[in-house]
Amino acid sequence: MAALAVSFFLSVLSSASALTLKPFKDDLFAYPGLLAEEDGGGRLVVDYKEMRDINQRDEVPERRVKGDYVRLSVRSAQKDLSLKTGQGEIRHFAVGKADGASAIVIYMHGQGGSRRQGVDDFTFGGNFNRIKNLMWENGGLYLSPDFSEFGPKGVAEIAALLDHYESRSPGAPIFAACGSMGGAICWGLADDPSVSGKLSGLLLLGSFTSDDFSGSPAYKRKVPLYLGQGSKDTVFPVDTQEAMYEKLKKAEYPVRLVRFETGTHGTPIRMTDWRDILNWMLSR
Repeated sequence: MAALAVSFFLSVLSSASALTLKPFKDDLFAYPGLLAEEDGGGRLVVDYKEMRDINQRDEVPERRVKGDYVRLSVRSAQKDLSLKTGQGEIRHFAVGKADGASAIVIYMHGQGGSRRQGVDDFTFGGNFNRIKNLMWENGGLYLSPDFSEFGPKGVAEIAALLDHYESRSPGAPIFAACGSMGGAICWGLADDPSVSGKLSGLLLLGSFTSDDFSGSPAYKRKVPLYLGQGSKDTVFPVDTQEAMYEKLKKAEYPVRLVRFETGTHGTPIRMTDWRDILNWMLSR
């Protein structure tokens, strides 16, 4: 029996490491053009133009993307749930396969947001609809939770949520994506030994950097890190992300930076190519 259990666990790990996300509307979500590509693709400067990438892409600018960018049948795999944990009740949306998932992606919203932001099909250029479909199509699970704060209690709540779903999909790679102030949750997870050992990637979308990351368990495991930032972000200036990227690159850490030239605070959530970044992380 023990041998069978070990064999099953190894097969799960093997399938996870071999996972490559299949395309979903790649032509529509591809970066519109590159102004610079450095370090073998480690640093990209993407040509971003509000007139093209918002006004021409959206039916109602910033409120409703054009229909070509979404596939709404994914809603059949979406559930609004409440999980009772030792940290309290956690409301969250789950999209895809709750048991035996091939991968788990969890998105943490920023200040003023809620679990609904991460499953809104039409805002942010349809990019949340894309990650939902990518997980659904590839036998994965996508989570978008509420949490009570951006401090330790919020981190503990998300850790409890991930522990629940990881137990239902043992060995599945887990990717934590954080928008804006949600980055506090990502950095907190990186510093939590009970969670960092399960992480396969951290995605910071228009967020802030951490001076303490190099001392975290996630850093020691070399959990891949993605930094997406608009060059005109007035909330979290891009220079700090550029500096962190350079520091990590010199340390030969697995990091990628995508700078959206002229992009503002919400641009990385709209423009980040989920499939490209996640497949890079899966290949590590």
